[in-house]
Amino acid sequence: MSESPAEVVRQRGLWFEELRTGVVYRHSPGRTIGEADNTLFSTLTMNPQSLHLDAAFSESTEFGERLVNSLLTMSVLVGLSVGHLTQGTIVANLGFRDATFPAPVRHGDTIYGETVVTGKRLSASRPGQGIVTFEHTARNQHDDVVAVVTRTTLMRCRPEPAGQPESAGQPEPAGRPEPADEPNAEARQENAARQEAEYDAS
Repeated sequence: MSESPAEVVRQRGLWFEELRTGVVYRHSPGRTIGEADNTLFSTLTMNPQSLHLDAAFSESTEFGERLVNSLLTMSVLVGLSVGHLTQGTIVANLGFRDATFPAPVRHGDTIYGETVVTGKRLSASRPGQGIVTFEHTARNQHDDVVAVVTRTTLMRCRPEPAGQPESAGQPEPAGRPEPADEPNAEARQENAARQEAEYDAS
């Protein structure tokens, strides 16, 4: 029997303090989406759209073939980021917004994901947690953007060492300042605070 290792490194996402604004997090591997994926996702979610399920109908459309369900594309995009950013470090998703699909995804396309942190702040009501906003972007094998979505999350701060008092986390690392002067920034911050309050009450 081999000796116990001196150190164990566990796979995880990033704590609130480790997430940096303005950095592009490029995820790996990509995910090739096949016909079975599209059919199963559409039927599991009770979506009978012919453009996803009916090959004969889809041949008569401007696309000439079935297209991948856009919600599957978005789900894969968010899923690609989990191991890199939020595995074991997220508390909850607070909301999704501004989802766009600039180009269709077809059977056999491979989706690659990348994420930018567009904003972060410590929670005012939940010590040891913070609000982080991600912008996820999906590209296909031709480098065409096929999906973009903004996700607001409640993230865990780095745990304090054993024997140390709990705190609300460390200040945000130096970097690009929060875009408080952007249009609707104040409204978005208020909306995030409202979502946080609603989560507290759930």
